[in-house]
Amino acid sequence: MTGIFLFLSISQSTLANETTADMGEMVVTATRTQISLDKIGGNSVTVITSEEIQAKQQNSVADLLRGIPGIDLVSNGGPGTATTVFTRGADSKNTLVLIDGIMLNDVSGANRGADLANINVDNIQQIEVIRGAMSVMYGSNATAGVINIITQKGKKAPSASVKFEAGSYGTWKAGANASGATEKINFALSASKTEIDGYSIANDDNSDIPRGDSTNEDDGYENTTLSGNVGIDITDNFNISALARYMDSDVDTDAYNWGGYSEDGDANTESNQTLAKINIHNKLFNNLLDSNLSWQMSRQDRDYFENGDMTSTYDGDTDTFSWQGDLDFDFHVLSIGASYLDESMKSESFGAWGSKFEKKSADTKSYWIQDQIIGMDDLVIIAGVRLDDHETFGDKTTWRLAPSYTIAQTGTTLKASYGTGFRAPSLYELYNPSYGNSDLDAEESNGWDVGVEQQFLNGTATVGLTYFAMDYDNRIDFDATTWTYTQADGETKTKGVEFFAGWEPLDTLAFMLNYTYTDTEDPDGESLVRRPENKVSLNTRYGFLEKGVLNLDVQWVDERKASPYANDKNGNAVGTLDSYTLVNLAASWTVNSHVQLFGRVDNLFDEFYEEAFSYAQAGVSAYAGIKLTY
Repeated sequence: MTGIFLFLSISQSTLANETTADMGEMVVTATRTQISLDKIGGNSVTVITSEEIQAKQQNSVADLLRGIPGIDLVSNGGPGTATTVFTRGADSKNTLVLIDGIMLNDVSGANRGADLANINVDNIQQIEVIRGAMSVMYGSNATAGVINIITQKGKKAPSASVKFEAGSYGTWKAGANASGATEKINFALSASKTEIDGYSIANDDNSDIPRGDSTNEDDGYENTTLSGNVGIDITDNFNISALARYMDSDVDTDAYNWGGYSEDGDANTESNQTLAKINIHNKLFNNLLDSNLSWQMSRQDRDYFENGDMTSTYDGDTDTFSWQGDLDFDFHVLSIGASYLDESMKSESFGAWGSKFEKKSADTKSYWIQDQIIGMDDLVIIAGVRLDDHETFGDKTTWRLAPSYTIAQTGTTLKASYGTGFRAPSLYELYNPSYGNSDLDAEESNGWDVGVEQQFLNGTATVGLTYFAMDYDNRIDFDATTWTYTQADGETKTKGVEFFAGWEPLDTLAFMLNYTYTDTEDPDGESLVRRPENKVSLNTRYGFLEKGVLNLDVQWVDERKASPYANDKNGNAVGTLDSYTLVNLAASWTVNSHVQLFGRVDNLFDEFYEEAFSYAQAGVSAYAGIKLTY
């Protein structure tokens, strides 16, 4: 590694715009309007750009998110297994995950959380991560933050590419993309197929569980993803766009032994997810009003099998109609919006303990107003209020204030935010015939943060520090004594610090260091499970010889509290999961305008680690491929 950094330091080649995003980059998720990063007020935002996605060479969105401050992910094994996200120590149900603004959270899931297992990077332009209370703009499930995965739009002359990749664990992937734009039409299409022979999810390297026959079967994974969008400019001020994404997957999973660990078993999960959106955009009254009227939907189906027999099935549907109008008064932008969300689910389990969950549904009518005061020198104030009218719980009002102030002479930005939120119980929590509780009330929360960012070295270096705190009332959790969902008596609290330091000494060289401290506490004073108290990430990206890009990721994750149900083979409680350090190295070489070679090595030093007790993660593994562009 010393040799690599020595080489980087003495090479003087250039590769423009292959490092970090410039300060003029636009984001949409923080305010639901297009705005530059220096005008987002007190919002805590991280953007994963297309350059970063290409440099890291990862195939899954989950792997891209693991280095983001304030974000923790937990997978129950390898590719395709259930993957949940925790934002600032909150439950996974408190993070809203979107693809082009379409809700990915599964309404048929136990807590309406999002599973990131099957989202690959195909056709993705950038990922915007907003940390903090965001219910005022996005409603339920956004109490801790929002992750918006934004797909590519056609912008240039039509082009097409094909991509092939192969590597460890019997992995191969093939994909094709086509995109472009004419005077009136833009389009972007993508298709890919991934197959992985895999390894045993029941961890054969874990000596605390039975091994041998219980851990000797490879668990495979298949994924087919189709994605596309098209836009038509009817006039200069009127356009219509449509997009869709379809993900079909089949993953082998190992059984859970009620002793407290995973074990080998002939089980698999088949799922398909369909997301779609149609948007009508108008500019009216000499561009004073920017209007967006949209319909979006999601259809998510999961089928579980053991020994070839279906054991359960879950179907969840959402339809959302929304309108937002943005009035641009130069010195401030006033946004007014309304939406109607209809969600429904049904499920059925089979066998001796089988039951049928007849279709249940609920609707929510929402109204919001937000003002972005951006015309005052160095001061940005973003404020909003929202009313949600839930079919079951009635009216809930939330509000948020997020100001920032920049001292131009010193390159210092002071920022803060405060917001309230609510989360309605999921349909599963309310109506499941075995575990549901129709008396549940909505969760309520409030959160705040305060921070400072400082530029150095003529703007090539930036350091930021943010303190955050979030409180949750009526938190819904599963009660193992009554086997029903219930509400905690008291407050659940999370607090911590997010720190980053970025330096771009050359156009071709960039460093980013992140540190997150997270302290969690349930009403009994106990820490929440699987949340590390400390996490450190380092990213280095370098362009060399005008054709190459080298990317290094290092991540250290502190020990975490294990699930209370996790026991070893002798019946002893596991207690904690060990800390670990991961090193990933990726590189690409652009041979010419038509050919690019790429490869990566994950877990370079073959670190043993588990994100959930007894569920294996990949050891050292290598992948390589080629991309052909026409």
